[in-house]
Amino acid sequence: MEKKPQILVVDDEDRNLRLMEAVLLPLGYEVAFARSGEEALAQVREAPVDVILLDVMMPGLDGFEVARILKSDDRTKIIPVVMVTALQEVEDRIRALEAGADDFLAKPVDKTEIRARVASLVKVKAYNDHMRNYSRELEAEVASRTRDLREAFEKIKAMSLEALYRLTRAAEYKDEDTGAHIQRMSHYSAAIARTLGLNDQTVEYILYAAPMHDIGKIGIPDRILLKPGRLTEEEWVIMKQHTTMGGRILEGSKAGHIRLGEIVALTHHEKWDGSGYPLGLSGSKIPLVGRIVAIADVFDALMSKRPYKEAFSLEKSRGIILEGRGSHFDPVVVDAFFASEKELDRIREEFQDDHDSHLYEMNRQDF
Repeated sequence: MEKKPQILVVDDEDRNLRLMEAVLLPLGYEVAFARSGEEALAQVREAPVDVILLDVMMPGLDGFEVARILKSDDRTKIIPVVMVTALQEVEDRIRALEAGADDFLAKPVDKTEIRARVASLVKVKAYNDHMRNYSRELEAEVASRTRDLREAFEKIKAMSLEALYRLTRAAEYKDEDTGAHIQRMSHYSAAIARTLGLNDQTVEYILYAAPMHDIGKIGIPDRILLKPGRLTEEEWVIMKQHTTMGGRILEGSKAGHIRLGEIVALTHHEKWDGSGYPLGLSGSKIPLVGRIVAIADVFDALMSKRPYKEAFSLEKSRGIILEGRGSHFDPVVVDAFFASEKELDRIREEFQDDHDSHLYEMNRQDF
């Protein structure tokens, strides 16, 4: 059964309440009464109505104040308010409008006018209710779709990162590098960046860019890349070219993380004291992302088993990083590395190798 429109009549005189009831009940409305402004506010907050017929002159809160309170409350502001008053001055009507009144009825009220005003405002309230409900449903639908899109986007990002790991692993496949190494050093890099206070988007870009650090090794001949012993000077010159090769492979992209990957490929072998390669940059002239990835890559190599050595202990690996502070590595990044120890331990535990035989050229040559 369709719910009847609810009309609240607010007046401190019983005669006026009975008059309104006699007019409104035959029209199919449900009529409630309040004999004061305070009572009216309490009733409306408990059970919202469709139209309020509000007397102006009442003891306690007058009609102007009641209308102001109703129109300032989000729960009740869409309820049409009709000021029923014997006041005829223009200033009084202006006060009523300023208080938020939607219409006026002059005392003594005309029955035909009451019927017309109430019928019109009931339709207005029904329309407002419809629009409010529609707005809420639309907001809920938008929120739901936004959640779905966000979840889908996160899945796409996760799949993209996995694809990136697999592609960079393929690029280094000749070097017998492991996917776990790439995952560890990229997450190490992101953790250090986060400790340095970089924003979330930059940290995410670094997570995606770090795996591309050695992509240029795809251009290094097997006889050099797979050589188990120390490289000759000529071979070392060729090995170092993997940085510039990686930069050329990645250059020209419009994607932010690939542009950052280009910088990583070019600069992750630069050293704080200027003795690195390929450009011999020093200090803050080395891009920060290169300084971050340098520590992450070296640390993981130290902690991993290689054809020419067993894995170093955690204590020894950290000691080597500390020894390189101010020479190989940026002192500030080294401090962030040690401040990130708990997170690095968690990452190392999460991404473990089944086997690890990465040939790390810095160890081979002159770490």
